[in-house]
Amino acid sequence: MPRAALQTDPYAHDPASWGHSLATLADVVVPCLEAADARSVIEVGAFAGDLTRVLADWAADADAQVWDVDPWPHDTLVELGRERPEVELVRETSLAAIPQLPPADAVIVDGDHNYYMVSQELRLVEERAPDGELPLLLVHDVGWPLGRRDAYFALDLVPEEHRHPIAEGGGLFPGLEGVRPGGLPYKAVALREGGPRNGVRTAVEDFVAERDDLRLAIVPIFFGLGVVWSAGAPWADAVWEVLEPWDRNPLLERLEANRVLHLASSHFQMVRAATFKQRVDRQEPVLRKLLDSRAFSLAERLSGLRQRGRPVFSREEVRRALAD
Repeated sequence: MPRAALQTDPYAHDPASWGHSLATLADVVVPCLEAADARSVIEVGAFAGDLTRVLADWAADADAQVWDVDPWPHDTLVELGRERPEVELVRETSLAAIPQLPPADAVIVDGDHNYYMVSQELRLVEERAPDGELPLLLVHDVGWPLGRRDAYFALDLVPEEHRHPIAEGGGLFPGLEGVRPGGLPYKAVALREGGPRNGVRTAVEDFVAERDDLRLAIVPIFFGLGVVWSAGAPWADAVWEVLEPWDRNPLLERLEANRVLHLASSHFQMVRAATFKQRVDRQEPVLRKLLDSRAFSLAERLSGLRQRGRPVFSREEVRRALAD
């Protein structure tokens, strides 16, 4: 899950709790690059450089080059670009950068997660491919929640006619087509999940369906990784050997479904607890003022008379409750 989708900076919290970084899938990504004998990689949407650091280590051993495309890079990525000669930072949008860069052996797509942007990125990569030889494509977030639902980080880059009705800050929850308060927070997402031209996986599947010789594997963990390659590539069988145990593995699908359900549920409970605390914080000054009032003293005495000396509530009980 990229920072482009999150309503707040994910590094303000524990990023491992979301498992949003593609670096969590490095054990699949790097073997795929090695199987394809890649010597150059374009990474779209690097942000803080979690995966970039892994790619830099791989590139140092493989004598390869990594281009990181991100118009709003995190400071850690900027510093990484200064430190590692294998990494070149390109501060452009993907639609501006891809036509300017040399064709790469592999392209990682993890930028703005909506149908329009992903489709355009794949189209530009294909147009740049020498002799029509498509590079290895690795696309993040083909699983829930953005596989079938657009997210928009930079609305001005997506023409209005290509946007779905938007839920600002909409909360997403597994199994819910719409949005709900307390769901996982996103800056701007499609109001509803599913349907044509909606989501990252839909864009990838449509791209593959329009061509005769492409294969698509889905690694269904950590928000899903889609891998696309040409069946006629000399390295096609080697890539499939890496991906075959992972592709649409039903056990991994169940584990991921369980993971995102717990992720969304824990966030919902956290929001509900925070809301309750805010309500209590607003009420506490009123209760303390009431405790010192003559009206409370009168109510306590009247309650004691009616309850034979045992009032329904007392100052001490209220004070203990406030202290807790």
